[in-house]
Amino acid sequence: MRRGALLVLVLLAGCAGEAVLDAGSALTTSSPNSPSSSIPSSGEATTSEYLPGVEATVLLPADVRAAPLVVLVPGGAWLTADPTGFQGLARYLADAGVAAAPVEVRAAEDGVLYPTPIEDVICAAAFAADTARADGIEPDPVVVLGHSSGAHLAALAVLTWGEHTPACAQPLVTPDALIGMAGTYDVSILPDLALPLFGVSPEQDSELWESGNPVSQASLRPEVPALLIHGDADDLVPVSFTTSMADALESAGHPVTVELVSGADHHQVYSAESSGHLITTWVRQLARPAG
Repeated sequence: MRRGALLVLVLLAGCAGEAVLDAGSALTTSSPNSPSSSIPSSGEATTSEYLPGVEATVLLPADVRAAPLVVLVPGGAWLTADPTGFQGLARYLADAGVAAAPVEVRAAEDGVLYPTPIEDVICAAAFAADTARADGIEPDPVVVLGHSSGAHLAALAVLTWGEHTPACAQPLVTPDALIGMAGTYDVSILPDLALPLFGVSPEQDSELWESGNPVSQASLRPEVPALLIHGDADDLVPVSFTTSMADALESAGHPVTVELVSGADHHQVYSAESSGHLITTWVRQLARPAG
């Protein structure tokens, strides 16, 4: 259903900036405050291209031989995907003993369409896991986290893993879990906004849109747990996007945890102060016992 002005309110913000359509339908970008950027990381950071021209940064905790790995996928209304705003959260995670990898993925402004952004997430996870192992850290579990439209990409990368076979530079790793933050999962509600991702309308290719809708793919990999986080003060993406995704996953058998962060808006939800403890607590519970 097309909702005109309502869709403007739901136009998604990436970690690097909030995309807003003004009255003249011109796209502008403004950068939000970078949350918790002063939080130090006790481990090492490696930044490199995991695909030509596409970078990922891997922050590793110090003095561990195994650690959860969280790959952080930014939003940006499927137009851009800049992970700058994840800096504070990634540092918090590494300081708490969790390997963190904020990653770039290509988007519509890079001239790519679905499923390329999903394939980029898969290759970024492979790069992050390989980087951790090269430093002597076994990544366990491997978790893909996404914010806003990045949560949509993360959900598809986890749920449909195995259906995409990108040519990555490192060996593929199977994601063990999903974390979605303020996600816009059901693209059928956002046909105008998700058009840059698919390049065609739902009427032109309904099967393509169905394959790229995490709600429609919720029955896949039912053993995979999910943590869905949303700020209760989010005035860009309604909480109903998260609750509907949770319902679809739970109906398919996925273990699902939903956390509403009091007072957090669309950007604050991915700050270390808002969600760092929730994420570290949840991923540690997933780790397999040593030995």
